[in-house]
Amino acid sequence: MEARLRTQSDITETPADGGWRRPAKDPSLADVFRSVRVPGQGNSWRRLAAFFGPGYMVAVGYMDPGNWATSIAGGSKFGYALLFVALLSNIMAIVLQSLCARLAIGSGRDLAQACRDAYPQWAAFPLWLFAEIAIIATDVAEVIGTAIGLNLLFGIPLEIGVLLTALDVFIVLLLQKLGFRYLEAFIITMLGVIAICFAVQIAMVDPEWGAVIRGFAPTTEILKNPEMLYLALGIIGATVMPHNLYLHSAIVQTRDYGTSTQQKREALKFATIDSTAALSLALLINASILILAAAAFHTAGKTEVVELGEAQSLLHPLLGSAIAPTLFGIALLCCGLNSTVTATLAGQTVMEGFLHIRLAPWLRRLITRSVALLPAAGVTLLYGEAETGKLLILTQVVLSLQLPFAVVPLVQFTASRGKLGELVAPRWLTAMAVVIAVTIVALNAKLVYDYIVG
Repeated sequence: MEARLRTQSDITETPADGGWRRPAKDPSLADVFRSVRVPGQGNSWRRLAAFFGPGYMVAVGYMDPGNWATSIAGGSKFGYALLFVALLSNIMAIVLQSLCARLAIGSGRDLAQACRDAYPQWAAFPLWLFAEIAIIATDVAEVIGTAIGLNLLFGIPLEIGVLLTALDVFIVLLLQKLGFRYLEAFIITMLGVIAICFAVQIAMVDPEWGAVIRGFAPTTEILKNPEMLYLALGIIGATVMPHNLYLHSAIVQTRDYGTSTQQKREALKFATIDSTAALSLALLINASILILAAAAFHTAGKTEVVELGEAQSLLHPLLGSAIAPTLFGIALLCCGLNSTVTATLAGQTVMEGFLHIRLAPWLRRLITRSVALLPAAGVTLLYGEAETGKLLILTQVVLSLQLPFAVVPLVQFTASRGKLGELVAPRWLTAMAVVIAVTIVALNAKLVYDYIVG
């Protein structure tokens, strides 16, 4: 499991280097770069299994505590109508994450390094700043979600729970020390627990499945209703998260897949299968959160449920079982812990890639977490639990507003033959990605316009 650093010749032999302003210099996440061995010729299933993991680490970002808040608010307010948004955002995620794998394998760079090597400093620096804002917004959601999970399960006051979340850095450090595969195993185990918790709760609530299926159909009401659009953007921001694009393009390179074009094509195929399967699981969990809120709260006339604590407390009387709130709390805590791991790696990727600054993971984590603790602690101390749900939704809308600054460069790089050589994205895939980017920008513009005109 020891990391194998690339030599200078490994880096500069990339055929795409001719299209970049600067040559590639350093491997992404050097401490784990190419640390996972990919079997040689033989059983393709074994080689596919070697790529099993990064997609699930990325999928964590698609079901973090901020996602819970937007899905619960959307389900309680509008029933199953926003299931279409969950499906649409998941399709966007699958396309964009496949482009991340393509960028990493084709250029040998993660997205942060690509921005640094392709753009002048005056353009790259704002992109770094926007990426850091997105990571801080993500961390705020994790702080609040984990604190609420601790409160629901163990009765720890939110104010103390917020401070305790700073200690989760030790979980990350331990797992990283054991090896990257152990980190992935932890993530996948937590995802399994979350999936089981929601499967049980959905079985208990027994939703109207006809209405659920109709909820996946598109509706123009989303654009006509500013409140629904606000929540829809929150769901998109919680699903297609900017830091995930940076993260995936880095952790794909933990696989030692070789340097030939054939090996890279196979690596791209396996990495895409991994991320698509993982994001399909994420869709099931995201849809389950919204379905649970719609079936338990909306049908009971409780259309203003926003707070995660309130949602948990209502499950017992509405479902008639004491196990439902416990399962809800366990799943929430697992989500918070999972998001902690991936946000740490994403922060490390962004700082090293853009600024070429290497910090110890524990120091990078404490800096990011300290910044996130300020708004989270301030809200909980001043307003208590009553306003934490609104802050969670706001963080997801902030993430959505940051998306274009990560998506547009990603689409630009992967569409350039000069930058990716033979692994350039096919035209149909680029066309899909352009439509996604335009849709995100248009929805954000509509949100800002509605906000300005009141």
